[in-house]
Amino acid sequence: MLKKNKIKANNCAYDSVNLYHYEGGKMKERKSRTFIMGDLHGAYPALIQCLNRSGFDYQKDTLIQVGDVADGHNEVYECVEELLKIKNLIPIKGNHDAWFHEFIQTDFHPVAWAYGGKGTIESYLKYKKEGPKVCFPKGSGYKTSLNSTDIPAHHRQFFQNQKLFHILETDICFVHGGFDRYVDFFMQTEKNYCWDRQLWTEALSNKNEGNPADNFEMVTQFKSIYVGHTSTLHWSTDQPMSALNITNIDTGAGSNGKLTIMDIDTKEIWQSDRLDTFYENYHNVSHTQH
Repeated sequence: MLKKNKIKANNCAYDSVNLYHYEGGKMKERKSRTFIMGDLHGAYPALIQCLNRSGFDYQKDTLIQVGDVADGHNEVYECVEELLKIKNLIPIKGNHDAWFHEFIQTDFHPVAWAYGGKGTIESYLKYKKEGPKVCFPKGSGYKTSLNSTDIPAHHRQFFQNQKLFHILETDICFVHGGFDRYVDFFMQTEKNYCWDRQLWTEALSNKNEGNPADNFEMVTQFKSIYVGHTSTLHWSTDQPMSALNITNIDTGAGSNGKLTIMDIDTKEIWQSDRLDTFYENYHNVSHTQH
């Protein structure tokens, strides 16, 4: 349930302080910036807070969203609407997004809306124009009257157009889960990009064991790698974590952590309030295998 202190969106998320800066005694227009945002999981108030607090410019700045817009909290619809306002949006596909996209294509949800799917159902039922609005537990998941035809066309296109990964000209890689480091990056399966956790956990183990970075074999080398998918709450922190050249930006917005946005160039971060300040009954999508 959404608490009453819901954050409202502005038409733009920047102000005169963020849009201009002083240089050489003169006020100059701020240059465009590139940001990465962690797993979103339907947390609309957190999305708005991050965009506002970072001074994000919807027309000039670029946002790379690392995936898992779907499942968790019950404002997935609103999150998609807000993201689509961003001119330079690079949406990465997460495993929860892949599940929802399969439902959109087939009317079949591969895990019966388990692992936070109730939030997605509730979000889209609010905007269902005709017929019953039903959602009830069944087995380990849920049964619902939501049909793929109830998903607006521009939302279907959003999930269709999500990318498996994005690589900047500066050799920085963005991917939801990770990849098999012993295989050429560009020869991997969709499942690897969306689901892999070993890249992150093995890099973290290598760091914790004090091994040299050169010992961490990787067929395809990148200057930096940004991932989500595995919440940093598993390590008792709601801050981004880094190991070797890999940064994990999933800071627990799928449960009671925070949503994080980071300036890629300066590494400055801004975060939302804890998610349990917005949602009384948050849908924890944390899991070990999914």
